[in-house]
Amino acid sequence: MAQTFICLSKYVQGYDELRNLREHTAHLGKSLFVLISPRGMRELEGSIRQSFAETDSVIHFECFGGECTKKEAARLRVIAQKHGSDVVIGVGGGKVMDAARAVAYLEELPVVIVPTVASCDAPTSALIIYYTEDGVFEEKFETKRNPNVVLADTRIIAEAPVRLLVAGMGDALATYFEARTCVENCRTNYGGGQATLASLAIAKLCYETLLADGAAAKLAAENRVVTKALDNIIEANTLLSGIGFECNGSAAAHSMYSGFSTLPTYHDKYHGEWVAFGTIVLLVLENRPRQEIEEVIRFSRSVGLPTTFKDLDIDHCSRADLYQVAQKATAPKEAIHKEPFVVTATDVLSAMYVADALGRQSQV
Repeated sequence: MAQTFICLSKYVQGYDELRNLREHTAHLGKSLFVLISPRGMRELEGSIRQSFAETDSVIHFECFGGECTKKEAARLRVIAQKHGSDVVIGVGGGKVMDAARAVAYLEELPVVIVPTVASCDAPTSALIIYYTEDGVFEEKFETKRNPNVVLADTRIIAEAPVRLLVAGMGDALATYFEARTCVENCRTNYGGGQATLASLAIAKLCYETLLADGAAAKLAAENRVVTKALDNIIEANTLLSGIGFECNGSAAAHSMYSGFSTLPTYHDKYHGEWVAFGTIVLLVLENRPRQEIEEVIRFSRSVGLPTTFKDLDIDHCSRADLYQVAQKATAPKEAIHKEPFVVTATDVLSAMYVADALGRQSQV
């Protein structure tokens, strides 16, 4: 099987870099469809307009409806057509990015992603996650088209809630361990091929960067300033993790996220918070060295990621409730089946309880 390396065309990261949006996107087109959250509209419209001042570019701003549903994508597509848009720009969090990707894919237009948070590794991806009107996961759709440009303005990201940055570290935490699983077992990546040396090295660098700079980056974000540590973590959460997961593959940690979606408290936590605990479950499932598991737990505790059922507010859940989580995590098409052994719901339930016990021991 061929090796496949998947990536976006251009990644830009810098302080106040939104002011240079035109410089990085002018080659793509002149009729801009800017999909943006209501808050982003209030805070960032001026900077975006200023970037295109004294040019012949035409900008249409459209506020995102709140959920990336197929109905919302269809609504936005009609508006983009009406305005004769030739470039789609998504400004906001994960669901705004997904909706922007959906419009660009449906209209066969270039897409620019401007993340306002570093809460996940979605910005560089070709994937679209569709939800129901109630915000429940519906479908993961692979467009096979990565963004033309991702522009990460570190000033904007530093001003976002700190918990979102930490959640991004939780998502990035899984990248290397899931990549290792896929590479060791010759599993296919999101490009339909096998990983390269470069992609595995990027995934490992992602983990190393988290260990080196995670706690210091959190301190910077708490004070709403940008330091080199925060710069590095924004890159790890966004670029390194994005390339790392797409070029190597996902495994058990993200299947655990799917499993936790069965719980009533699912919406109380961010994607990366569930994935962080799922990473510990993955390591237990694979019977990795205790030293490695403890390193992951120490890191998680140092930045405030969950390591126990109590941290996730699921310590009240019955064994039957958690068995449902395990059943969902081991559904036929889940990435957990990239493990080199058969994984049952009972295996996952056992690993969850051991992961929780290890997390509690670390607090003593």
